[in-house]
Amino acid sequence: MEPDRLQSLAARLREFAAARDWEGFHTPKNLAMALVAEAGELVEHFQWLTPEESAALAPQRLAEVELELADVLIYLVRLADRLGVDLAAAAERKIEINEHRYPADRVRGSARKYTEY
Repeated sequence: MEPDRLQSLAARLREFAAARDWEGFHTPKNLAMALVAEAGELVEHFQWLTPEESAALAPQRLAEVELELADVLIYLVRLADRLGVDLAAAAERKIEINEHRYPADRVRGSARKYTEY
């Protein structure tokens, strides 16, 4: 997602929470807990599926997964906003870190952790 879209989403979520007087509930702790709960709901859709089944979800299941992904994103963006974290910049930094930890010429085709190389 483009940084300006993330910023627009964060602003919309801020307005949504303010209109409902929910800022007091949207503490970093509560938002992190809600994020984990929503991630758990996302995982439920894939539990017990084979890798092939998980890659070819039926339209109804895919629609449900889409809403769970949205919930995860909403809580992630809201948490980052409350903490003053630029998610796009943080993701770019993390990708750079991982490029050094996992050089393509050394890790291609391997799922080992960077500490195992």
